[in-house]
Amino acid sequence: MITFKRLDHLHICVPPEKLEDARAFYSEIIGIELIERPDHLFSSAGYWFNIGNVQLHIGVEPALPRSIRHTAFEVEDVDAARQLLQKNNIEIIEEPVIPGRRRFAFIDPFGNRMELLQLI
Repeated sequence: MITFKRLDHLHICVPPEKLEDARAFYSEIIGIELIERPDHLFSSAGYWFNIGNVQLHIGVEPALPRSIRHTAFEVEDVDAARQLLQKNNIEIIEEPVIPGRRRFAFIDPFGNRMELLQLI
């Protein structure tokens, strides 16, 4: 049996020509903290961010078809998050209702599905 302690990081990919757009989207629109990435350890470009006590790693690969794979983040105010994304013309996807949660998903400008939820 494996005893898990916490999520350390998640990694998403964007097309190589969209990497700078991804940095701007996640740092300037979404508002998460860009942190130092040990670039000398990797053969491809990317960025790292802090999201609470988890890191988001962005790498590059050719664009892929849309998937239901996603990462979910708990947020303080899911309505405010939805308004911010809608204001920036980000595609919102309604999710089935789960008791005790208010949630929705969005597709970032690079095809990655993300879920935001608020426990109620």
